[in-house]
Amino acid sequence: MEYRLETPLKKEDIEQLKAGDIVYLTGTVFTARDEAHARILEMAGENKELPFDLEGAVIYHCGPLMKGKDASWEVVAAGPTTSARMSKMTPELLDVHEVRAFVGKGGMDNVSESMEGKSVYLAFTGGCAALAAMSIEKVSTVHWLDLGMPEAVWELKVENFGPLVVGIDSHGSDLFTDVRKKSVEAYSKIE
Repeated sequence: MEYRLETPLKKEDIEQLKAGDIVYLTGTVFTARDEAHARILEMAGENKELPFDLEGAVIYHCGPLMKGKDASWEVVAAGPTTSARMSKMTPELLDVHEVRAFVGKGGMDNVSESMEGKSVYLAFTGGCAALAAMSIEKVSTVHWLDLGMPEAVWELKVENFGPLVVGIDSHGSDLFTDVRKKSVEAYSKIE
């Protein structure tokens, strides 16, 4: 199935998705990599309010390349980064914020259980930085630029951002784990 969803996402939006479905997003997407995830969790531990709202949000594992400054930022490239690096922080992040979707490349490890009933993982093909940039209408703002351009949280307005493949759905299905398991089974038959 193919879905066109608008952010912020509702629980009903993600409940209809199944692993393997295609999704296009319109609305606001937040970039966040390792350092941003760590700061989000640090602020939660200190009961501090974030300068952006993650309830129903989409987090894009991306370290974009931007040009400009202040209110005139322009996206040069915005391809996905490897999501597995954020795997360890994801269950805790989902305990404190209702993030409905994560976008990145390569899948995530040991997160399907923590995503059940809460969130989905949407895979974006690596090497598509220019394609991704074409779907970004504007940079609304940037948070935590002190972390550096790739680690800052960029608030992006997107239109038909995708195609994204549901790699992990909110029902516990994980395409990446399934493929790895089938590969091991196939390889063991060859030996």
